[in-house]
Amino acid sequence: MNENLFVYGTLINQEIQKEALGKTFEMVDDSLVGWKKSMVQIEGETYPILEKSKNRFDIIFGKVFEITEEDLKKIDKYETDEYRRIQVSLSSGEVAWVYVK
Repeated sequence: MNENLFVYGTLINQEIQKEALGKTFEMVDDSLVGWKKSMVQIEGETYPILEKSKNRFDIIFGKVFEITEEDLKKIDKYETDEYRRIQVSLSSGEVAWVYVK
């Protein structure tokens, strides 16, 4: 059974998808309300990361695509221990996994 994944940073880039998962995905626009983007340092590089916002009107725009459980496990490793995977309800009403602080 496939799951939805909401991405807002490097995984929007199909070259990164191919590098991390060996394939690319058809993506659609979606958003996540009540979260804000900040930055995290990993091995000297700066990456975006989401954290819950105190402002319930904050919105993060990104992409959503279908992914297998096996691919999610690969992304768990790709995202490092700085991120944790949770399920959220997107603006479209879809439920998706997302990586947050």
